[in-house]
Amino acid sequence: MKDNLVRDKSYAFASRIVKAYKYLTAEKREFIMAKQLLRCGTSIGANVEEALAGVSRPDFVHKLTISAKECRETSYWLRLLHDNDYLPDPLFDSLHDQNAELLRILTSIILNPSCRVLKLELVISSSPQLGFLTAQNKRGKDE
Repeated sequence: MKDNLVRDKSYAFASRIVKAYKYLTAEKREFIMAKQLLRCGTSIGANVEEALAGVSRPDFVHKLTISAKECRETSYWLRLLHDNDYLPDPLFDSLHDQNAELLRILTSIILNPSCRVLKLELVISSSPQLGFLTAQNKRGKDE
């Protein structure tokens, strides 16, 4: 399989999140927030994989947008766990920095000019009202 920066980095991050989850549940006996961190932290890479197998370019952008949202949620849970003394400073700093790097990469891909047009197409195609107006405008031009 061909190397892919965002896929490789999101997979490595997910592996670290799994280890953090094991630490939180075994050492700190924290289960609820740890589970939330596990879900969103591993979801980033899962959505990247889905994006790479997307059936269209808008599908690709949509899945990467979900990955970016999961990065933001992961940041929230990392900060909450750290601020309540469940994550030590070195572990938090490392995970938070790695998450921020992933978010920067994803945002860069999503905001790429060729992807911006695709994101607009996705919004139009997913909105019944806008899709209807677009279809109506196209029909009007053809007549």
